[in-house]
Amino acid sequence: MQQRATKQVTALPQHVAIIMDGNGRWAAQRGLSRSEGHRAGVDAFERICEHAADLGIAHLTFYAFSTENWARPQGEVDALMALFRRQLSEAKRRRAENEQKRWRIRYIGDLRPGGLLPADILALIDEMQTESAMQNKTVVNIAINYGGQQEILHAAKRLAQACAAGERDATTLTEQDIEQHLHTAGQPPPDLIIRPSGEQRLSNFLLWQSAYAEFWFSDILWPDFSTADFDRALADYAARSRRFGGV
Repeated sequence: MQQRATKQVTALPQHVAIIMDGNGRWAAQRGLSRSEGHRAGVDAFERICEHAADLGIAHLTFYAFSTENWARPQGEVDALMALFRRQLSEAKRRRAENEQKRWRIRYIGDLRPGGLLPADILALIDEMQTESAMQNKTVVNIAINYGGQQEILHAAKRLAQACAAGERDATTLTEQDIEQHLHTAGQPPPDLIIRPSGEQRLSNFLLWQSAYAEFWFSDILWPDFSTADFDRALADYAARSRRFGGV
């Protein structure tokens, strides 16, 4: 099925994933603090999320905070946690608006109680996910305290425990068994992964799920990423031939 994503008719991907990168450099270029860069990054997230959902893309995944980001200066980490709190609280106040959009908000990553994420943020996440659980227009995944290697390890441990308990036979395990224990279980893998800011790597993002994803890289820093830039990525994706290992 084809839908209008830009001025031309393009085949829309089911699932687009975005590595939101370049906030710090955007701020440095303007003599601003890194925290102000992250706030500008939130504006870009909201802009692109709205646009993609309006186009009819069913699944979106945004890389917001990796397991490696805890190694950043404590002041920056604290500012990011404060930003997450603010956004979660504002979304709670806009509950009626969110219901009208029919977005299902999901957070993926290590969300275990007693882990690295503060308890109050985990409580806000749980409330947001519960309130939007019945929405079905667009699934918006926000990856926070997320690492692709850690996600695969978690799935392997769950399956190993099942085998040790006699619930599963290790010789019969399949790729689908791994997928059912990933944070994105029940969702299609990303068709298109977008990374702005000039970097050309995955940075531990959706490692299993990206096996046959198309990649689109750009030098544009994330806070400057526009809906027109997103449309260009979609047009480029639509022009590609996806053979999945075939001819």
